[in-house]
Amino acid sequence: MQTMRTLTVGFFVATMMALGAGPAQAVTSAGPYYAEPSWDQKLQCDTQATCPRFIVLTNWSSAAVLDRETGLVWERSPDATGRTWFLAISHCADREVGGRIGWHLPMLEQLATLVDRTGTGVDGNGNSVKLPDGHPFQNVQATFFWSATSRADDPSLAEGVYFFLGARVGFNKSINGPVWCVRGGQSFDGNTHSTLH
Repeated sequence: MQTMRTLTVGFFVATMMALGAGPAQAVTSAGPYYAEPSWDQKLQCDTQATCPRFIVLTNWSSAAVLDRETGLVWERSPDATGRTWFLAISHCADREVGGRIGWHLPMLEQLATLVDRTGTGVDGNGNSVKLPDGHPFQNVQATFFWSATSRADDPSLAEGVYFFLGARVGFNKSINGPVWCVRGGQSFDGNTHSTLH
């Protein structure tokens, strides 16, 4: 009887502790992060001090950011070097960030999750950048970034996100554009219609 009572009390205490432990709210953390991504949730992000959405991963040398809204992990500082769409795909596949590989060029839907058209941020040149005001990203330019999504109406074009306007754009896959690699989620639509160079 005493053993049963002890087990019941122990189970009750363990359950209460588990229920009381919520997801991490810190802007920077070494983990665990308790990411519970759900595409129907909206985590507000007004300032870095009050932004439960993004967590800078300090155990990844602060080089990556977890988006708790989607569960995706982004480079904290995207690469501004211009690359063709084909080279952008290879660049992300070969990328190591925070001591981790497994990166890919984001699909259009993934890249678009970073857009906040009400955002009032600016890039290093003073141009508007449509990201959440409290985002922790660095060196994001007010330009377009490649996505891995080909245009359905013209496979020679690929979609991208133009962060100056927070809008979707399509460009010829042979022009140069910057790259923002991501980890997690779907990685490629497979619609290259050309040999990767």
